[in-house]
Amino acid sequence: MISAQHTLLAADLAANEASEHRPLIITLFGLFVVATLIITVWAGRQTKDAADFYAGGRQFSAFQNGLAVSGDYMSAASFLGIAGAIALFGYDGFLYSIGFLVAWLVALLLVAEPLRNSGRYTMGDVLAYRMRQRPVRTAAGTSTIVVSIFYLLAQMAGAGVLVSLLLGITSDAGKIAIVAMVGLLMIVYVSIGGMKGTTWVQMVKAVLLITGTLLITFLVLLKFSFNISDLLGSAAENSGKGTAFLEPGLQYGATGTSKLDFVSLGIALVLGTAGLPHILIRFYTVPNAKAARKSVNWAIGIIGGFYLMTIALGFGAAALISQEEIIASNPSGNTAAPLLALHLGGVDSAWGAILLATISAVAFATILAVVAGLTLASSSSFAHDIYANVIRKGEATGAEEVRAARWATVFIGIVSIGLGALARDLNVAGLVALAFAVAASANLPTILYSLFWRRFTTQGALWSIYGGLIVAVGLVLFSPVVSGDPKAMFPDVDFAWFPLKNPGIISIPFGFLMGFLGTVLTKEKPDTGKYAELEVRSLTGTGAH
Repeated sequence: MISAQHTLLAADLAANEASEHRPLIITLFGLFVVATLIITVWAGRQTKDAADFYAGGRQFSAFQNGLAVSGDYMSAASFLGIAGAIALFGYDGFLYSIGFLVAWLVALLLVAEPLRNSGRYTMGDVLAYRMRQRPVRTAAGTSTIVVSIFYLLAQMAGAGVLVSLLLGITSDAGKIAIVAMVGLLMIVYVSIGGMKGTTWVQMVKAVLLITGTLLITFLVLLKFSFNISDLLGSAAENSGKGTAFLEPGLQYGATGTSKLDFVSLGIALVLGTAGLPHILIRFYTVPNAKAARKSVNWAIGIIGGFYLMTIALGFGAAALISQEEIIASNPSGNTAAPLLALHLGGVDSAWGAILLATISAVAFATILAVVAGLTLASSSSFAHDIYANVIRKGEATGAEEVRAARWATVFIGIVSIGLGALARDLNVAGLVALAFAVAASANLPTILYSLFWRRFTTQGALWSIYGGLIVAVGLVLFSPVVSGDPKAMFPDVDFAWFPLKNPGIISIPFGFLMGFLGTVLTKEKPDTGKYAELEVRSLTGTGAH
């Protein structure tokens, strides 16, 4: 066990090293921001109508979209949160990687092709095809915005932690300023570039992230002579937990409640992807359903390779860095990957500073790309579903829709900055898992019922969306994520009567149940003719946009 003085020094280690090489770090960050802004401005000039803004003109190939989907999906949670969770909890932390990857099979088998065939720009298009437009679009837009904001919290928290580490910022005001900077960049990307700009930024980011992760993985394996057994053994020994570090139960096996929390987390991760708005809208950027399906195949390959490499990131950090140093730098382990880069290059060397700056710039690129995708999904849903089809009753022009989307981007950006400032000390992987739970509770039941259940009605859709949404968000508000825990948003108060950190085990079945009850208890007759048309369109692509 290291001394208290050593622990304090370890906490400042990366920040001090970064401080000595601050010009390099600022240069790398500046190069990425400038490059992506140039891409965004270029794409903005190609954006001529609503189809360009919402769906990039449907001009992207399957590979391009697969790369962009990967960029959208491999978020700060993937790069920072999972590495930190593995570094602190070993086997239990790696469960995040497994859940995020398996979730893609659900998206591929159940959602990707039917959704591309059935909709135009948003999830609301699919639901409104056979139901009453105004209430269903209002519900779909509301759900999309709430899920996106939950996901944005994780990215904002990751940004605050990352840049604070590099620039040696320890004050709360400084961290909040960083969150605000990310929010402003996000607003610029989406407002100017729309889907085209966002997609190109995501493709660039995916290439950078895979390249950076490959480099760190290679260096970790080289350190252990490419012997994974030695890597895992060193991680277990250095963690101070012995073989328990490599076995289930370190985080989720101590009590019955923690075991339930694990089941809840697993359900949310596996089912959540197929209901995430920023992933769903990516299926509309390709010309047809075949390309949508192929793009998911590409995404599974890219994402699968990345999540395998998180083993090296997380266990490498556990093997080469003390637990005390990881926790002292960030209590949730969010800085484990940048710290690993520093240690691999040499703590006192310029090579270590270069690796730290490079990996941190890649992580920052990850955050910017994902927040742009999330903001685009929520602002598009507001403009297309709520403004154009509810407020304007279908009479808004394409230019008016795009203008509304840009104003919505500003509002969502401001809200995200405020909430992100509160969430800056939470583990980003855990925050993303909450977004998955809300998406799987509100969006997934409604999408599946709408696509595959002939009797499904408007009341069923409303009960499913609002029921799943209210229960999921309500349970989160009264969970240890928000209060009653040292790592909560409000650690000094305790109103957490719900014991689990993830509500999925309750809220997801509840969403499906409410959709069923809302349908069978209504006197409304389903439009079977419209369902037949939707079925033909979803399965064959006939009449698809």
